[in-house]
Amino acid sequence: MGNPLTTIGFDADDTLWHNERFFALTQVKFAELLADYTDRDSLMDRLLEAERRNIPHYGFGIKGFTLSMIETAIEVTEGRVPADVISELLAAGRDMLAHPVELLPDVRETLETLQDDYRLVLVTKGDLLDQERKLAESGLRDMFTAIEIVSDKTPQTYQRIFDTHGDGPARGMMIGNSMKSDVVPMIHAGGHGVYIPHGVTWALEHAPAPSDSPRFHQITRLSEVAELLP
Repeated sequence: MGNPLTTIGFDADDTLWHNERFFALTQVKFAELLADYTDRDSLMDRLLEAERRNIPHYGFGIKGFTLSMIETAIEVTEGRVPADVISELLAAGRDMLAHPVELLPDVRETLETLQDDYRLVLVTKGDLLDQERKLAESGLRDMFTAIEIVSDKTPQTYQRIFDTHGDGPARGMMIGNSMKSDVVPMIHAGGHGVYIPHGVTWALEHAPAPSDSPRFHQITRLSEVAELLP
């Protein structure tokens, strides 16, 4: 691997614990509530566009998603959306913010295996309070040297994090389920990016795989990380 690795970063949502499936379930409810006004495919397209527009204003996470649902509901009903529909969308957002944390397979065992030999850093984006809640409920907090909850994941973000908590990106690895956020920017920063596909991934997190990079790796489950390490 060239420079010996000293620091490993982990994404949180859909890498350490389930997350996107709660968004998918809420979208089903959203479509049911607006079924009298538009078909599901058109509604989901409008919602995705609203999310894309709103990221610079609301950031990533459930609160921004809830506001985007409400905005989309107003748009597709031309301002006639019933108040009880808005109320149900707000309730759905609150339910998402309270969903229990369920770890993905091999997570605790893999972190326990790595923590004696590497500095482990959690790097996640989204709503601060929600991410802190999920981390606390996960029981994984003490396994990490550092926690970074960021507004976005860019090469500059990874440069700062791995400089601060490690020996720079060149001696670091980032592991996650988003090609766009976890893998590509880490490789651009000079580190290793490990992609773990998840069954459900938000459309805005898709990006082409940097297959021509020797620092790109793909595994099918977290326990396979050990096979990439010397």
